[in-house]
Amino acid sequence: MTTAHTTQTAPTPEQLRAGWDRVAPGFDEYLTAPNIALGDKVLRRHGVTTGTRVLDVAAGSGALAIPAARLGAQVVASDISPVMIERLAARAGREGLAIDARVMDGHALDLDDDTFDLAASQHGVSLFPDMARGVREMARVTRPGGGVLIVAFGPLPRAEFLTFFFGAVRAVVPDFTGLPTDPPPLAFQVADPERLRDKLTGAGLADVRVESDVWDLPVRSAGHLWDVVTNSNPLGAAAVADLTAEQTAEVRQVLDGMLRERSGGAPEAVLHNAINVGVGTA
Repeated sequence: MTTAHTTQTAPTPEQLRAGWDRVAPGFDEYLTAPNIALGDKVLRRHGVTTGTRVLDVAAGSGALAIPAARLGAQVVASDISPVMIERLAARAGREGLAIDARVMDGHALDLDDDTFDLAASQHGVSLFPDMARGVREMARVTRPGGGVLIVAFGPLPRAEFLTFFFGAVRAVVPDFTGLPTDPPPLAFQVADPERLRDKLTGAGLADVRVESDVWDLPVRSAGHLWDVVTNSNPLGAAAVADLTAEQTAEVRQVLDGMLRERSGGAPEAVLHNAINVGVGTA
């Protein structure tokens, strides 16, 4: 029997750092481009422009930091993973972007109060074991009248990149348990828009609003979707670590059929993923 590793205990900062360091190269390769596309859309919608002082918390490989810098913002990017920060800094350097990239735990930002016009996080602070603390830190470093912006996943059943993937695994291994649902993985802890609203208001923010949106994720093939999921989060690779080579090959075949059904015969498809976008005023 093959089962996912679903035990959830609060990880230590060292465990968080090690887990994200481990997936950082693959995350950068497979997730940076689609994450930046989403980040650019969100930042433009919220008025980021030349001179805006932006903090990207749990920045990963630059989902918000890169598009903010492209828009002319003054950007500080922080992440607990040194490898993620190295990847982000290298990408910024290749583009000639000035980003102050720092290794930092978002639970306790080493930054002054009232510094930024916008503190933002995309699929970052929503993965924190203590998300409320992370949001309070974002609010603390935002100037009065500035904004705090959080992009997080909506309901797990509406994250097609995962439902396709784990549906294919179950088709091959019927007793595969998949990801935990009660509670779900941390990435889905504010899947209910009201929970995200509560996190923002609980941090003392005003004029809080939460909008539901969709992140369209293009995947080129079954193999590409496999790489996306297994590099998207330390849980992704762990969930299928016990599959045999034969089972893995079968899963890829099933995924290929699912993607072709979605696209009308082509190996590539666009998968739709529900997201919540929350913003409040400091």
